[in-house]
Amino acid sequence: MTRHSAFSGVWCPSITPMDSEGNIDYVGMSRHLARLTDARIDVILLMGSIGEFASFSLEERLALIRKAREMSPLTMVANVSSTCLSDVVTMAQAAHDAGYEAVMVLPPYYYAQTANQVLSYFRRIGQTLKGKWFAYNFPARTGCDITPEIAATLAAEFPDFAGIKDTVDCQSHTRDMILATQAVRPDFAVLSGYDEYFIPNLMAGGAGVISGLNNVMPELFVTAREAWQKGDLPALTGAQREIGRCMAIYAIGDDFVTTIKTVVSRKFGYSTPVSRNAGGALNEAQLQQADRQFDIR
Repeated sequence: MTRHSAFSGVWCPSITPMDSEGNIDYVGMSRHLARLTDARIDVILLMGSIGEFASFSLEERLALIRKAREMSPLTMVANVSSTCLSDVVTMAQAAHDAGYEAVMVLPPYYYAQTANQVLSYFRRIGQTLKGKWFAYNFPARTGCDITPEIAATLAAEFPDFAGIKDTVDCQSHTRDMILATQAVRPDFAVLSGYDEYFIPNLMAGGAGVISGLNNVMPELFVTAREAWQKGDLPALTGAQREIGRCMAIYAIGDDFVTTIKTVVSRKFGYSTPVSRNAGGALNEAQLQQADRQFDIR
C-alpha cells in the first residue's frame, strides 16, 4: 500500500449522527470521529452515501465541512457531490480552506450520462477545483459508469486526480480499474466501495476500502490492514471470513443507513438511530437480529 501512502488503507464513510428531530448532532459527530481516530483507521470520508449527503441543504453541508475538520487529526476527505456544479465548487473551496486533504465527486445523477459526458464533466472538475480530488463511481445510483478507460484518461491528464472509489459489486471491474490506472499513474489510489472486497482489492494492487462497516467495527479492518502488511495469511483469512459474516448488516432492514446508525446507537450509546431516510426504522425482530450479529447486550 506504500505507493498510495497518502490515501491508502482503511477509510470510514462516517455516519452523520442526528438528534431525535433529525438535526445534525455535532456532539455525537465528535464522539464518533474520536472513536474512529482511536481505532487507527487511515481516512475519514465525510458525507458519503452513509453520511446522507443527498439529504442535506447546502448550508448544512458547508457547516458540517467546517465543523467536522476540527474533530479529528486523521486525513479527511469531503464528498462534495451535487447535481449543481456551482454547489460542488463552493463546497470544494470550503473543504480546501478548512484543511481537508481532498474532496470526492460523483458524476451527475438523475440524467443518465454517456461516456463522453462523464469524461467532459470530470475534465471540468479537474480544471476547476483546487487540490486533490477523487471520483466516486456508483453506477447503481448514478445510472452511468466511470469506466477504467475514463479513469485512466483523467489520471494521465490531472495530477491532482488522486483516486477513485469504485462502488461496483464486481471485483473484475475494480481489477480492471487498477490495471488501467496503474499503467499511467503508479500513485493512483483505487478503493473498493464494498467492504468484503478490501483484501481482494489489496491483492489486485488496489489501495484499500471505503467501508460502511467501519462505523461499527473499524478494528477488524485495521487488523486486516496490519495482517496484509505483515503477510500474515491466517489472520487475513480470519478477517475476510468475519467481514463476510458481518455483511449481513446491509440486509437486516429496509435502509442500510438507518441500520448502521441503529447498531452504532445500540452498541456505543452516543448517537440516535435517526436518519432522514423514511421507513427505515428496525422492528423488534430486526433489532434482535442486529444485536445477535454484533454482540450487543
